[in-house]
Amino acid sequence: MGTHRVLFLTGRGERHQKAALEAAPKSLDVMMRRNPSKSDVIAMLPDVDFLISERFGMIDRDIVAAGKNLKLIQRLGSRVWDIDTEAARESGVPVCFMPIRTCQMVAEHAVLLMLMLARRMRELLYITDRAGDWGMPPRRCDENYFAYNWSNRKRIDSLSDATVGILGFGEIGTELAKQLSGFHCRILYAKRQRLPETIEKELRLSHVPRDELARWSDFVVCLLPNLPENNQIIGRNFFSQMQRGAHFVHCGAPGVAIEDDLIAALLERQLGGAAIDCFTYEPLRPDDPLVTVAHDPQNNLVLTPHVAAGTTSASPEERVGDYANIVAVLNGHELRHRLV
Repeated sequence: MGTHRVLFLTGRGERHQKAALEAAPKSLDVMMRRNPSKSDVIAMLPDVDFLISERFGMIDRDIVAAGKNLKLIQRLGSRVWDIDTEAARESGVPVCFMPIRTCQMVAEHAVLLMLMLARRMRELLYITDRAGDWGMPPRRCDENYFAYNWSNRKRIDSLSDATVGILGFGEIGTELAKQLSGFHCRILYAKRQRLPETIEKELRLSHVPRDELARWSDFVVCLLPNLPENNQIIGRNFFSQMQRGAHFVHCGAPGVAIEDDLIAALLERQLGGAAIDCFTYEPLRPDDPLVTVAHDPQNNLVLTPHVAAGTTSASPEERVGDYANIVAVLNGHELRHRLV
């Protein structure tokens, strides 16, 4: 058992907890607690050297004050508005955040999928892979001649200046909003607990009910987590509320979207395209209806094999960075992403 006590507060399940515990340096004695009460946290803190918070919630003045021996408060992720940094500053406790690489990767993947749908990339790849007779002979291109759009593609669109609605605004949603800023998108989000007004202004977000998000969005990105209340929650009713020709991207939890309803919305051309990275049943069977629909590039359906977060998931190797700043404190090195 290590000699430095760490209280690790998390809202994540056992699989992720196990990976984080296995990644801890041997010099640390880590107490993992999932969604404890504030009173329980305060009771545990006096004997703790380091506090790690992952999807936990408010770290207020009372919690900071209880950590009489704290050498660091480490938030995993970039959502730090629920930490009382002023109280930490008064107490002399450093506060850091640590961007989560897998969340950044999922956000990147969502942007990739939106671009693929807007540009109808499956159709373009299908056409160029099967070069044929385009009704004109090839000619050498120069500044006065080029056969622009020689295959006569239609409905190619753009992500720039589009309205993007995000369902489920957690760490991934935060990273996605940051990445979309370069595309000058209008960003809507639907979430049970509204974010602070200062954060909405910083990320240029507008909070709307779910049905309004469906009606106004050119792209809907579903990032809803795997909770009982989200099971099969996105279906025919939601898709029918979306603008005709809008796009749906699903990089959230498996089982949230009703796939048969999604297929129907695509084939009826209610949706202009859809992209899915996680599925109700995994791995996908070759005869899955989604695979059959995706075979026709005109349907503008993109399927990726649950790899938005990278090639591995919930592995100890990915969690080593959780403790990087603790190791830095113990070795007298500079802290990364320091707030206080």
